[in-house]
Parts: sequence; C-alpha cells; structure tokens
Amino acid sequence: MPRTTLFRQLLQRRHLTTYEAFSARFERAAARLAELDGDPRLASLRVSPRQFDRWYGGELQTLPRPDACRVLEHMLGRPVFELFSVADDNGREPDRDVRSGSTASRAPGFQSHKPQGIPLRADDENPLDIVSRARQLTADNADEATLAFLSSSLEGVTARYEVDGPCALRPQTRHLRQLAHTLLDGRQPPRARRELFRLAARASGLLGYMAVNMGDFTLAEAYCTEARELSRAIDDMETELWAGGTLSLSFYYAGRYSEADACAASALDLAPRSAQSIRLLANGRARALGKLGQRQAAARAVGQALELSELHDVPADITPCISFEPYGHARTLANAVTAHVSLGNVDQVLSDAQQIDDLVEHSDSAWSRALVRLDVSAALLQQPSPDLDHAMSLGREALVLCGDTPIRSVWQRARDLYEQAMPWREQPSVGEYGEELRAWSSQPAALAMSHSRAV
Repeated sequence: MPRTTLFRQLLQRRHLTTYEAFSARFERAAARLAELDGDPRLASLRVSPRQFDRWYGGELQTLPRPDACRVLEHMLGRPVFELFSVADDNGREPDRDVRSGSTASRAPGFQSHKPQGIPLRADDENPLDIVSRARQLTADNADEATLAFLSSSLEGVTARYEVDGPCALRPQTRHLRQLAHTLLDGRQPPRARRELFRLAARASGLLGYMAVNMGDFTLAEAYCTEARELSRAIDDMETELWAGGTLSLSFYYAGRYSEADACAASALDLAPRSAQSIRLLANGRARALGKLGQRQAAARAVGQALELSELHDVPADITPCISFEPYGHARTLANAVTAHVSLGNVDQVLSDAQQIDDLVEHSDSAWSRALVRLDVSAALLQQPSPDLDHAMSLGREALVLCGDTPIRSVWQRARDLYEQAMPWREQPSVGEYGEELRAWSSQPAALAMSHSRAV
C-alpha cells in the first residue's frame, strides 16, 4: 500500500498526480532554478516514469540525487526530507514523537518506534536527516563529464590559438572561466574542487596571455594575478609558474623591463629546476636583460634555459606559444634570438636563426615565422654594412604571415623595424615596407594596440 508522504499530498492538492503533469512542472522548475543558480546542468534534469512512481508511492530507501532534491525543494517549497516523510491525513508537518517532542519522520526504510531499552534519539539524530546531510556534504555540481568538457575546451583554445587569434577565442575563453567560477560557487568533493581550481586558474591565465597579445596590459595583470592566486590555493606550481611568466611577458611589452626581469626571477626562485623555468629564463629574464643591456646576465639566462631543456628532454620543435607545456628547444632559441637583437649580437642572431630555420618554417606558427623574420631584419640593419633590401623584404613577409590576426609582439617589432630603417627612409624598399605596415596597422585589432593601456 502506498505510503502517504507530504510529497504525495502536495501533488494531490496541486493536481500533479499523473506522470505527464508532474514531469512537465518538474522540467519547468529545473529550467527556472538553472537560471536562478547559474547552473546550466539543472535545465537538462528529467524524471522517469519509474522514478515518479517510487516518489509518489513513498517507496524510497534513500533520498533522490542531490540535483533532483534541489529542484523538488524549489518546486514544492519544502525541505526534501520533509517531502518524503509520513504526513497525517490533514497534510500537516511530519508526525511528532510525543515522547521526545521532536519531529520523527517515518522515512523510507526507517522505523519510527524504538524498541524497549534503547535510549531515545536526540533531536539531531533523525536517520533521514543524517543521510540527507551526508548527501549534501558530498554533493557534486561538477561531475566527470563537466570537468572533462572544461579541460578539453581549454586545450582546444590553446590548439587553435595561433590560427584563430585572441580576438576570436577570447569570448569562448571568458565563458569557460565564468562556467568554472559558477561551479565553484556550488559544492564539490575535494578532488573535483581542486580540479575546478586548476581549470579556473588556467582559463584566467589564457585570458591574461590574450590580453598581452591585444595590448591590454592592465587586464593582463588582473588575469595573471587571479591565475596565480587560484593555483597557489591548490599548490599547482606548474600553473603558478606559467602565470608568472605571462605576467613577466606583459611587463616586457609594456616597456617595463626591470619589472619583467624581477617577476620572472621571483617565479624562478619557487622552482628553479622546473621545466616551466625554461620559459621564465628565455622569455622572461633573457629578453628583459637584453633590453636592459645586461649582456652577461642575459647570456647566462639563455645558457641556463638550454641546460634545463637538455635536463627535461623537451621536444626540438616550436611548441605553441600559449601552451602550458614546457618550451620546445626551437622556441627557446627563438627567444634567445630576440635577446641577442637587443644586445646587438648580430652574428649570434643570424647563427641561432639559421639553426632553427627549418623547424620554424615547417611549424604551424605563423606568428613565430613572422617574429623570427623581424628579428633577423633588425640584425641585418645592425651590420656594419646593412642589408637594407633583404631586411625590408623579410619585414614585408612578416606582415603577410600575420595577415588579419595581428598580435602585440608582431605589431611592436614591425614598428621598431620601421623606426630602425628611418636613416634610409628615401630608399624605395623602406617606402614599400612603410606602406605595407600602414595598411596592416589599419586593421581594427591593430588599431586597438596603438591605444593600448599600460599596467
């Protein structure tokens, strides 16, 4: 015989006693709660006919799953443990135990009458309450599928970044960050919560990197700071070092070279032998020290980066610029080339560029091909007998390679090259390069960089 629960009586009063009527109301309540709580998973909740029959008949041994409990409480306005407790014929609150004066719910699978000789339960010892609380504490609004979706989506952003560029991928990455933050406002077991922190930190880090490439250094610092704080909270050293390297990159392109070096050095102190330290040394310290004219310190940073590359047996090729993986050998040397340009080490620039030429030219990174060309162009103009035509030709090739996905590093070096070529402004090759640079810089994304905000 069906048990008369408060749930059953409320459905009878509201004329929701058929599966069709109840499921339609439940789905509307789930959609509304998903909107209110910012938890899109709830909108897809459904109740099967068998579930409805068990709930309506009071045939439960334990409470429904946590998400279903949330919807039922929103829909019927009562705590779920009351809904599935026995109600009297008038639909009042669950039965009172006259001996203890407390609500003693006749929960599914539990006896309300205690055998003689067993001490009375305390007010907080209702078995259904205990089970309900355990379910709440272990409730998880971020299941394996959700975490896998977030992780694979972020990996997809890094994989497509050098093809689609920051302007195209920034909205998606912002949505992924918001999803991670929304989930973190809910409940998860420790393992899932740690993974959510890691993914949220990486989403922030990617947005920081994109902000650097778009020339918005204030925003870059904010995102990198968030990424570092989130990764520190879970002792995720790899992500923290990566975020520190990206903050150093932001300082570098903002022209704050001493701060770029100090930021990278501070991160290095945390884990000097980490594979992430390759990037901190080559991209962070060496290039900033080159701009500061500290020749020996820059050379030492490059040497340490190459030593760590050997220690960690990194890949030889040009790894994606935004990847959380360690720098490949060719990318490390490409950064060394930039440092040597700042120091006027022409022979070293041409030697290192030649060493990685095949890997760069066969990589998927158009930006890397453009940046190496611009560095070589700058070195050609530093020679005692400048090769002006070759330098300007390489500069034009760099602009073509970037096409309609300009980034701050290419924009800045392309302009620097034009300034460097000003002593030969009357030469046709310089004029041609200047015209192409002006046309390329007229794109909306490039124009935004000319109004970039400093940190």
